[in-house]
Amino acid sequence: MVRLTAWVRGRVQGVGFRWWTRARALELGLAGWALNLADGRVEVVAEGPREACERLLERLRSPDTPGHVLGVSERWSDVKGGLEGFVER
Repeated sequence: MVRLTAWVRGRVQGVGFRWWTRARALELGLAGWALNLADGRVEVVAEGPREACERLLERLRSPDTPGHVLGVSERWSDVKGGLEGFVER
């Protein structure tokens, strides 16, 4: 079990990106959130099996996302827990 924190930059706000991310994360059985940041990025935090988090990261980087992703930075860490479901913040 791991925690993935990803920062997605590009045209990713106001295009359904958080909703899309939530749907993909729930399909993968992950818990966490997607949050619009003031600088225009979207922060994605997901906890679950490493393989599922890696698959979510691949999807965030795919050309199939809403809007237009210019890049994704990620950080891996230990699970913090306390998360239920996957929400848009």
